[in-house]
Amino acid sequence: MSLTRAIAIAGFVVAIIACAVVEVLARRKDSTIPTLGEVCAHAIAYEVGRVPIGRIGFFGFWWWLGWHLFAR
Repeated sequence: MSLTRAIAIAGFVVAIIACAVVEVLARRKDSTIPTLGEVCAHAIAYEVGRVPIGRIGFFGFWWWLGWHLFAR
């Protein structure tokens, strides 16, 4: 394994752990931090006029993620 690959993997692991810590902190009683579900619901509900920009963005994100992770 090359050093660059190890650094990239370590970066992803740190990011996942940070997201998990923030989610745990958000689920505490009397927390003002929104949960991931609340953030996603707010983003999906975003519209410009009658165009659902949030839904289009989430669809585009999932398409991009699936293309890069599963299309080989």
